[in-house]
Amino acid sequence: MTDELTIREITSKDPSTIAKAFRAQGWNKTQEFYEKYHLQQSEGRRTVLIAETNGEFVGYLTIVWESDYHPFRDSCIPEIVDFNVLISQQRKGIGTILMDRAEARISKRSKIAGICVGLDADFGAAQVMYARRGYIPDGRGIQYDGKQLKFGDKTIVDYSLCMCFTKKLKE
Repeated sequence: MTDELTIREITSKDPSTIAKAFRAQGWNKTQEFYEKYHLQQSEGRRTVLIAETNGEFVGYLTIVWESDYHPFRDSCIPEIVDFNVLISQQRKGIGTILMDRAEARISKRSKIAGICVGLDADFGAAQVMYARRGYIPDGRGIQYDGKQLKFGDKTIVDYSLCMCFTKKLKE
């Protein structure tokens, strides 16, 4: 039997399923977190793409249409934010298909897609994926919690430390 992958937008029924799936692999992502995503999608501020294999949740990706990152927001660059595939489903092409769909959606509104990625080893696979997809650094260096770090600054390496990238999209 061949697995059937479908990509669709989040619905009001998804938040509990998503939270349960991540809880099962030891990640603390609450149902309320995804309910907020659903609300933001209904308001047009975010698009949440859900990946399912044979009808079972396997991952998601979101597009924020007005980024919190000032250089993206000021240039009207949508940002891909919060991209996760269940650990058991990684390395099967699901992330690639989610990215393809996100870039296709973004290309209808913008010629450029933005993405920010963490700098520690937990984000190594994502860093490689984005480079292979043609994302290049935006040239503003590293950020911590949305603030650009300068030479001599000291910081903590955690999920708030990132570098931002852009990609010119095909029309």
